Amino acid sequence: MSGNRRLISIAAEVALLVFAFLLFSRLHAAAGVGVAERATANALTLQSWERALRLDIELAANQWLTRHPALVQPAIYYYRLYYVVLAGVLIWLYVRRPSVYLKARRTMLLMGALALVVFFTIPMSPPRFALPGVVDIVGSRGENLYSAFPSLHFGWSLWAAYAVWAARPRLAVLAWAFPVGMAVVVVVTGNHYVLDLVASVALLATAIGVRRWTESRWRSVRTSRPSG
Repeated sequence: MSGNRRLISIAAEVALLVFAFLLFSRLHAAAGVGVAERATANALTLQSWERALRLDIELAANQWLTRHPALVQPAIYYYRLYYVVLAGVLIWLYVRRPSVYLKARRTMLLMGALALVVFFTIPMSPPRFALPGVVDIVGSRGENLYSAFPSLHFGWSLWAAYAVWAARPRLAVLAWAFPVGMAVVVVVTGNHYVLDLVASVALLATAIGVRRWTESRWRSVRTSRPSG
């Protein structure tokens, strides 16, 4: 690829990702308008499911963190700066593994689109708002406070690990350590329920499935076209 074509390609990718981010941010904010009551009701229902499944560890995990103040700031940084890892993975894939980059970018955008559908349909108040006794460690005040289900912090961390594993299997152990750490952080800081994490796994799996299906259909359409 010539220098000019490469610059055009980079500019196009950056423009696409910036547009997608701005559109996602706007729709994400819209999904949180006027849903506080529904989000709290949904959170209470989710809490009852977790109690039935013996997964209700959020309060105990949060209290554990508050008893270890030396870990609070690292947890906050881990939570807030995860986007640096996501950007780094995208850049690395674009430069070193272009074929994997295209699949990873499509999967990431699909995850965002699918998550928005859930945010509009099932607003969810996080433990820091809906679970008595949980301390708001991070103190984040985003545009949508009721989008705990699924956890995109964890979901996109899973995406990053999956993308790195697909591009360089030898880095699998290091790559998968990132979402494991994120799973712990989002729970102990009171931002997500355990079932939010389960939903995030389903989100990634669904996005991968949809991406593979659409790619397969597109290949079928292209090969069925008459040549000439």
